Amino acid sequence: MIKICKFGGSSVATADQFRKVKSIVESDPDRRFVVVSAVGRRFSGDNKITDLLLLVNAHVEYHVDCTSLLADIERRFVDIADELGVTWPVAERFETFAANIKKHSPEYVVSRGEWFTAHIMAEYLGLPFVDAADVIVFHHDGNVDMERTAARLRDFAHRNGAFVLPGFYGATVDGAIKLFQRGGGDITGAIAARCLDADVYENWTDVSGFLSADPRVIESPRSIRRITFDEMRELSYMGASVLQEEAIFPVREVNIPIKILNTNRPQDAGTTIRETAESDADEHLITGIAGRKDFLAVHVKKAHMSNEVGVISRALSIFERYGVSIEHIPTGVDSFGVVVAAADVKDKIYSIVNDVRREIKPDDIAMVDKLALISVVGRNMSRRSGTSGKIFGALGDAGINIRMITQSSEEISIIVGVDNTDFERAIKVIYERFVRNEMVSAERA
Repeated sequence: MIKICKFGGSSVATADQFRKVKSIVESDPDRRFVVVSAVGRRFSGDNKITDLLLLVNAHVEYHVDCTSLLADIERRFVDIADELGVTWPVAERFETFAANIKKHSPEYVVSRGEWFTAHIMAEYLGLPFVDAADVIVFHHDGNVDMERTAARLRDFAHRNGAFVLPGFYGATVDGAIKLFQRGGGDITGAIAARCLDADVYENWTDVSGFLSADPRVIESPRSIRRITFDEMRELSYMGASVLQEEAIFPVREVNIPIKILNTNRPQDAGTTIRETAESDADEHLITGIAGRKDFLAVHVKKAHMSNEVGVISRALSIFERYGVSIEHIPTGVDSFGVVVAAADVKDKIYSIVNDVRREIKPDDIAMVDKLALISVVGRNMSRRSGTSGKIFGALGDAGINIRMITQSSEEISIIVGVDNTDFERAIKVIYERFVRNEMVSAERA
């Protein structure tokens, strides 16, 4: 069995965290391929190494001395290496890097967080180091050349049987360092899993997988043991994210499951993400609840709209003209709404509304602001009749006014819009009615 194990920055923030990683890797002989992010925060308010290197770039760009900043970064790496007894010459290599800081590209500078972390981890684990610049190949358009990347990774894995690979970066065919977007370590791990035909992609972080609700709103919410890729996308979109969303695509296409696991609690089951989740006796109606505040809806009403071609598309083109992303489009026979993030239209909403009036000529147009959207996600909801009505009924019984309703085409999520002031209470009502009650019933059984 092949397991690709990616350890995030929170998992390698201190020497003690490195020891936990070693214990996890050595506990399973199938964990031979390791991907690491740069050293993360040691405590609340601390800085990630990646953020410090971004700051180094800013200093260089504006001709501000960054000697002390580089010294702080070096000390973080040296302290970890010294405590672990690593002999790789961290200080010497870092001083060479720092001495040539103005000659390096910004992307090269930022990538060194992963590069130094992976070198330390490789010696500590006793595994070969492979530079991502040598195996992760980017086209010049920014997309990964999966064919060349797979060939290089497979060749290294075949010759060495194991590796530690820095995440977050690769290189173009001419050798220039190229970064993924933030969270790119997750993507690197997914690419490695796909290229090596892994049986599972383990993503180790500081949480034990997905939770069924935000713990800041619900005390001790139920953990999600199994979730589909579609459900994960729905919850992540609404903010319940423990994994970089783009990381699912390389493995989803070849049906490799992802396991979200906790470095600090390796005994926890975590969450398994796959294309379909096998059903069993303890299948839940609702997988999770997530939401966000501060949306704005523009409601347009126009008689006989259904007989007029292109009304909605013309309205959407207006929003597109102003560079505004559309969140949802609830529709009726003679009306529709356009829901957007309020921050995206802060300085242009009145111009947009005026353009809609002029170009669409609606009978009425109204705005609803301070709107919160709550997504109730569950692959089993479509199989059980009356779920939507029960959700709306529970909110109505609690005196919560529903401002908007929409459902995904896959029928795995129901989104309700409520006032910002009702956001937390609405989540609690839904959780208590559908999740907590189900848990209590299961315990009694």
